[in-house]
Amino acid sequence: MANKNSHYVVWEGRKPGIYEIWEECQKQIKGFRGAKYKGFPSRLAAQHAYEMGYVAYKSMNPEKEALFNVNENTPKPQYPSLAVDAAWNTATLEMEYQGVDCQTGKLIFHQGPFPNATNNIGEFLAIVHGLAHLKKLGSNIPIYTDSMTAISWVRAKKANTKLVQTDRNKMLFALIQRAEKWLKENTWKNPLLKWETQYWGEIPADFGRK
Repeated sequence: MANKNSHYVVWEGRKPGIYEIWEECQKQIKGFRGAKYKGFPSRLAAQHAYEMGYVAYKSMNPEKEALFNVNENTPKPQYPSLAVDAAWNTATLEMEYQGVDCQTGKLIFHQGPFPNATNNIGEFLAIVHGLAHLKKLGSNIPIYTDSMTAISWVRAKKANTKLVQTDRNKMLFALIQRAEKWLKENTWKNPLLKWETQYWGEIPADFGRK
């Protein structure tokens, strides 16, 4: 079977570094007590792993480690595109959402925070907001989200939430009704795509609060 690795990181060896030939890597680790090394399918993945260091790399969970297993056959995001995401505060139960340019990270819109909300509702509203925004621009570029639940709600043109309406979230439910109404009265050609976090890292619209 052909070796899928094209670059080799030597963290600890005779001469630490990144090698493109396995035999060169072997020279640095063979007979070297406590050698630390690993093969990667691309130069970029090897560079990231080398720069973060052996201890940090090995302490990653499997989901994060998958970010380093990219190669030329790994799917890549489509550009130009819009990325949307929501954030929900577990302490205050407040939600906010935003949309950014997928390639540059430029903020396109931001709404909230909304009290007594849920993250799924935020993801749903973010997609609909993005669709309406792009329709005004006459743009058919894709919209990326990391929520398949939100995509299913948009396709059904209905927010299938179990959240109960209260005095505190009346405005939120008004937005949901407006979003559902927009979906039923409009058509769009923008592909709704799942952001592949395992390959690409966090979605560009992520609030960075994990």
